[in-house]
Amino acid sequence: MKRRYFLAQGARAAAGIGALQAAGLAAVPDAVGSIMSLDARSLFSISLAEWSLHRTLRAGEMTNLDFPIVTRQTYDLDAVEYVNIFFKDKARDEAYLKDLKSRCDGEGVRSLLIMCDGEGRLGDPDDAARTKAVQNHSRWVEAAKYLGCHSIRVNAASEGTWNAQRDLAADGLGRLTDFASDREINVIVENHGGLSSNGEWLSEVMRQVDDERCGTLPDFGNFQVSPSEWYDRYKGVKELMPFAKAVSAKSHEFDESGNEIRTDYRRMLTIVLDAGYRGYIGIEYEGDEMSEEDGIRATKALLLQVRRELSEKYG
Repeated sequence: MKRRYFLAQGARAAAGIGALQAAGLAAVPDAVGSIMSLDARSLFSISLAEWSLHRTLRAGEMTNLDFPIVTRQTYDLDAVEYVNIFFKDKARDEAYLKDLKSRCDGEGVRSLLIMCDGEGRLGDPDDAARTKAVQNHSRWVEAAKYLGCHSIRVNAASEGTWNAQRDLAADGLGRLTDFASDREINVIVENHGGLSSNGEWLSEVMRQVDDERCGTLPDFGNFQVSPSEWYDRYKGVKELMPFAKAVSAKSHEFDESGNEIRTDYRRMLTIVLDAGYRGYIGIEYEGDEMSEEDGIRATKALLLQVRRELSEKYG
């Protein structure tokens, strides 16, 4: 890790905890996770999505290789979700991937998935472009396998009518899933704009692909279908949970009690748990009101608080 970032992290952590406590956002300290009952911890585990640190990464204050170290040492979390744009040319760089895996192993951090963007539209109406997108994503399947991930996260972008986009996306996803299945890797789709942010449409795509290795990554906040249309986030997550192999806890802003102001985490996590999901839930802080470090800590605190509350119902 770059020395400048490492030293800054220590100062920010000390100042950030005090600021969070003053704002009522640190009512659930990190240590809560270690003293909770086993029942509470069994409801879900918490991972960190790399996008939460996109400003820090883009500023050059840390690199993708630092990510697992920061995840463990700064946030005391044991699992990571990568974003491919932060190591875009390294999908087939064995030395790089070996180094990354070694750092994860050294920190006791699990690699869960790689979020893949900028590799073409899997639902492109042009067959050649769609085939190229499948090929582009295939290298990330192999990288995910090497790192020990369970999935790659992809997009289901397309164009045309409802049915046309469904059929095109299902075709591209199906072909990629065939490739990934041979390597025991899942292909999971996030609600990420366009019709993919319509839970009913994406559910239809999943049923059409009809493969256990093809699933969803419901994101609490990505339900803007168009500039003028928002899909109900609670309805959308409920529709996507039957296919979910990962879940993204999107956060932006918090009130003085530590609650996310755009998403009712208690309601949302009840939907997730009612679906029978008991895996990792990834912190994905995207806000501008707090630093990335404080936003991640606030999201973690909220997840721990709600997990403790819901343990009485589900434990």
